[in-house]
Amino acid sequence: MLDDYFRQYGLIAIFAALAVAVPTGMLTISWMLGVLGIRPRKPDAVKNSIYECGFATLGGRWSGFNFRFYAFALVFVLFDVEVVFLFPWAASFGFLSKEFGVFVLVEMLVFIAILVVGWLHAWRKGDLQWR
Repeated sequence: MLDDYFRQYGLIAIFAALAVAVPTGMLTISWMLGVLGIRPRKPDAVKNSIYECGFATLGGRWSGFNFRFYAFALVFVLFDVEVVFLFPWAASFGFLSKEFGVFVLVEMLVFIAILVVGWLHAWRKGDLQWR
């Protein structure tokens, strides 16, 4: 039994080693081919230019990005993931309440309370408003 347990960790170690070795090997081989002159390296103005969806860039510098869009998206994803955790719990609440009693309800109330605190924090900071 213990031998099978460590064998599974051996498989994980092999996969982790492959996950590191394959990209490292690809980068090393590409670098070596460039040093040996087998892989061409001929930069020109077109290759070094900025490519933006097939169109010429519309300015000489990076345009600023409004952080509020990013913050709003993060808050949306947070509460969207909440639904992913809340729905299976609600679907199996009858079975879980018979087996675990009030503990299941209290745990979900704690989970929702933590999310409400996060929502109130985002609301107080003004992350939920378009100015």
